[in-house]
Amino acid sequence: MAAPQSSESARDAVDGQSPDEAARTLGRLPPEQIKTLLGQMPHDEALAVAAQLPGAANAQSKDDATEAAASDIDAAIDELLQPAPAVLDSTKTAAEAVAFLVQSEAVAEITYIFIVDGEKLVGVVGMRDIVLAKPGQPLADIMVREPFAFKSGTGVDAAVRAALARHYPVYPAVDDAGRLLGCVRGWQLFQRVVVEVTGQAGAQVGVSREEQVTTPILGAFRMRHPWLQVNLLTAFAAAFVVSMFEDTITQIVALAAFLPVLAGQSGNTGCQALAITLRGLTLGQLDEYPVRKLLRKEILLGALNGVVVGVVAGLAMWLYASYSGEPNAFMLGLVILVAMVGACTGSGIFGVIVPLTLKRFGADPAMASSIFLTTFTDILGMGLMLFLASAILL
Repeated sequence: MAAPQSSESARDAVDGQSPDEAARTLGRLPPEQIKTLLGQMPHDEALAVAAQLPGAANAQSKDDATEAAASDIDAAIDELLQPAPAVLDSTKTAAEAVAFLVQSEAVAEITYIFIVDGEKLVGVVGMRDIVLAKPGQPLADIMVREPFAFKSGTGVDAAVRAALARHYPVYPAVDDAGRLLGCVRGWQLFQRVVVEVTGQAGAQVGVSREEQVTTPILGAFRMRHPWLQVNLLTAFAAAFVVSMFEDTITQIVALAAFLPVLAGQSGNTGCQALAITLRGLTLGQLDEYPVRKLLRKEILLGALNGVVVGVVAGLAMWLYASYSGEPNAFMLGLVILVAMVGACTGSGIFGVIVPLTLKRFGADPAMASSIFLTTFTDILGMGLMLFLASAILL
């Protein structure tokens, strides 16, 4: 039987490995060591590795230790708790608080003094309040009563959303009875936002959130390539729509020059709506902001942008068609204008619907959203332009 590895050597061994490779490495370790190493990893990385641990895919064959190790990395605020560096009873005075601060070895870490009655959190006092208070004034008179505090077991995602509305440097955490358990640093929560946002940018184009710059080539290939195949299939769908109007393009050659123009503008409009929708989902804003209101906003924005851009594109088509000797130059410009308005309006709708649909079906809202969005906008924009040209001019 192989001797158990030290935690440090095991951590070095999995550094830079893909989740499945890291899971195979950890699978040879004792359950307690697996639990410790998973707890030292970033949350998203630890979840990805835990999902690949032996037996994770088969609920009937999971051993209890591995299941416990995986469940211990569930994103809860308790994982981020630190001992509160300054806790005083509500009967203490401002002078006693100053004396406490002078004698404290960790004074640089103190942002607030948490005030308790017994063990129950009843208030918070900032440094400015201590300085301005009279020496004999009780802390109960100058504290902020009933301060905001995280409850034990609060999910990290929910905590991040609450922190975004407050921007406090430190947050107290309490149990169900209101007893002070510790505190959470604001930077730890916003670090979580950074991880989410940086992963989201890659997820929109089919890059796994687990992939890092240190991911091996084969691991990166396995994560990226399936979505490229999906993109290829969706591109075939757009190409099929264009091929249906091959005769129209043959007779009105000027249309071919404006196909990428229309696709590019509608695609950009859709990506703008997509970015706002994903931001709303990530920050929890869509929990309170009605989706129909967001949809109405993006429809109006798409139409407005389509009109302004369509006028410029229509004039460009008119000039280009006139120079090329097309007999219906004015109508071609009008076709481009109407198609641009329709494509930009539709892309705004798709920018909202695509991520919400993915979320509804239990998928990552950001994962490959832009791939599907680009396909829909290409089909709508190019199809609408070619259809109008065929119906009006031929």
